[in-house]
Amino acid sequence: MDKKVYIRSIASISPQKTFGDMMSTDELLEYAGDKFTCVEPDYSKIFDPKLIRRMSRIIKMGAATAIECLHKSGVKMPDAILTGTAYGCLEDTSVFLTKLIENREDMLTPTAFIQSTHNTVGAQIALILKCHNYNNTFVHRGFSFESALLDAMLLLNENENTNVLAGAVDEITNNSHRILSRFGLYKHHASNRDLLLSNSKGTMAGEGASFFSLTNQSSPENIAQLVAMATFYKPLDIEETEKNIVYFLEDMSTDMNDIDLVILGKNGDQKGDKVYDHLSHSIFKNRETIGYKHLCGEYPTATAFAVWLASTILQNKMVPGFVGVEKNGSPIKKILIYNHYERIHHSLFLLSA
Repeated sequence: MDKKVYIRSIASISPQKTFGDMMSTDELLEYAGDKFTCVEPDYSKIFDPKLIRRMSRIIKMGAATAIECLHKSGVKMPDAILTGTAYGCLEDTSVFLTKLIENREDMLTPTAFIQSTHNTVGAQIALILKCHNYNNTFVHRGFSFESALLDAMLLLNENENTNVLAGAVDEITNNSHRILSRFGLYKHHASNRDLLLSNSKGTMAGEGASFFSLTNQSSPENIAQLVAMATFYKPLDIEETEKNIVYFLEDMSTDMNDIDLVILGKNGDQKGDKVYDHLSHSIFKNRETIGYKHLCGEYPTATAFAVWLASTILQNKMVPGFVGVEKNGSPIKKILIYNHYERIHHSLFLLSA
């Protein structure tokens, strides 16, 4: 792309204390079992109480994160709003389907149905901001956030848009967790403190919302540069994955020795982590590597949290304490993120100070 893309501000609601005034990245919040739960703020300080009553949990998380992100950036009206979500508004979908069965398809209130669509979060952000600009939601499973981010980068590469709000949000509900557990995706008894050291089947379910204020305008206030992003689908083997990473860096005229930190999507699943373990002993052998899913869990748009974490590291010039890894030596200037979801959707991000 011709124009550079900068991250002006970031915001995240996650299973760690990462939002606003309550933000604390020094101490790891521990979770036991098979799932994480987001640490949510007091929404009455962000939204009108009358509005809160009509908002489901995922809408509150997504909208609050977006509003906080814009507040930090000083941008009152974004030129576009891009949202990624794999599951959409599961809670409202469940409510609507339950009432559909209980009432035998009669006397149904439309609210739950209206709010069950995947684009509800992006629409609610626009309604709060009174924003009539470009608004799009991407529902591409493990590429949902990547698709939203790609659209944002393309818009910023044009001359018409200078400030774009992009992010992703997904939630866990009791019903969705029960259904996904049937596929054997999660460990029965686990702790996130030891998750990345685990050598057994399954991981821990995660959730979260992360938004980014992106711009093509250079400024001392920008916290990082989003140099590039790439995706690849169902590689044949680990060797092909390795080649894709090498080609990605070559396209960016970046040598592996230029990378100060690699963030990997390890989640504790023995089968899925094989590729990360192989890469750590091959092309990433002499690079500092850290994980992030012991902080937020596994979910299709978890890469949004990884980009938030990378941006935080570049902004503060250090790895937060809750990651559990001390990074000593030279300042961190370039970060590579590699993640795969269910060994199907693979994505790469390159960020620079």
